[in-house]
Amino acid sequence: MNVKMAGIDFTMAQINVRQCFAFTKNAMTIAMEKIKEDKRIKGCVILSTCNRMELWLSLSEGVELDLPTYICGLKELNAEEYKKFLKVREGKEAIGHLFFLSAGMKSQIVGEDQILTQVKEAAAFSREQECMDHVLEVLFRMAVTAGKQVKTEVPMDKANFSAAHQAIHFLKEQGVTFEGKKALVIGNGEMGKITAQALMEEGADVTVTVRQYRSGVVNIPQGAKRINYGERYSYIPECDFVFSATASPNLTITKEELENCNIQKSQIYVDLAVPRDMDEDLRALKDIELYDIDSFHLEHQSEQMKQQLRQAEDILNQYMKEFYDWQESRDLVPRIQQIGESSGQEFCWRMEKELKHIALKEEEKEVLRGQMEQTTAKVVDKLLFALRDQVDTDTLRQCVEILEQVYE
Repeated sequence: MNVKMAGIDFTMAQINVRQCFAFTKNAMTIAMEKIKEDKRIKGCVILSTCNRMELWLSLSEGVELDLPTYICGLKELNAEEYKKFLKVREGKEAIGHLFFLSAGMKSQIVGEDQILTQVKEAAAFSREQECMDHVLEVLFRMAVTAGKQVKTEVPMDKANFSAAHQAIHFLKEQGVTFEGKKALVIGNGEMGKITAQALMEEGADVTVTVRQYRSGVVNIPQGAKRINYGERYSYIPECDFVFSATASPNLTITKEELENCNIQKSQIYVDLAVPRDMDEDLRALKDIELYDIDSFHLEHQSEQMKQQLRQAEDILNQYMKEFYDWQESRDLVPRIQQIGESSGQEFCWRMEKELKHIALKEEEKEVLRGQMEQTTAKVVDKLLFALRDQVDTDTLRQCVEILEQVYE
């Protein structure tokens, strides 16, 4: 097993640097297409959230890769300037990091729920892009399972906190009140909905923007109002708070547009997005307070929280041991892959007669042969690796030896 990751998070750099490494889904798809062309790489997962970006790679045995430089290349950044911000982990250090990360133990808001979903979604997206190999598949599946058990058995003091909750908590500590105040939430994705709900729980009058072309199908929290995204500037002068949490590649609030709004009251703007949603120059405007994701500071851990962290660590260590036990049979991996390849070759051989009657050019048939061979190999691999999870190593070895004799 040759697993390596490199990433950046809130402990390593400010938001202006982190946003340079952020991936939208479209950018992620493009990056994965490039990664798949690299024969040294067997699998990859990209995790990109408001507080971190991580690239996980499963490499062929013996392959060494300057991952920070590789990531800078994907993001078209100057490696000499930016690679210093990336932390590299491999082997057991990387594995431990993922298990603790999935359980919220490495989040800015310790014990928060969102990261578990984000790790799960990152793995699912990798599968959709056909970038998930068997090692990363098992690693991420077990890390998510461990995180779920921590959430179930060790409810943290802040387990329901999101970045939005932390922002509201921070503002309340500064003496800000929300009861009866008007708040605009830009963005109706998951974070936007959480933000709107959290503000309503504080007694705020909440309005959520929706894109006009989607407004008929978008669900927003019950009790919130809605306006079209294009009308946001006309509503802003009435607001006391403006929160933005979108995945938009463009700014949702700019200084130039806001200056034309004729605002006659003090307002607080909270930018929960990475990359930023709001123009940094808003800070230059009179009576405007702008906060971003880095503005909210954590409290010291209580004794109760420390005890909860120890309980979580015990659970995670147990799951990591199970993963290492699974890993011990890794010498079977190339043998299983060879069986898959042999199965694919045999399938193509048996289909050759049928291919002769298909009205395709020879080069098109060659592409089809390659696809059939690859797909068959993947199906056989999947079956054998699933068996690997269900039986002991000795039984699996016997199964592999029998199949090897068949193809000999």
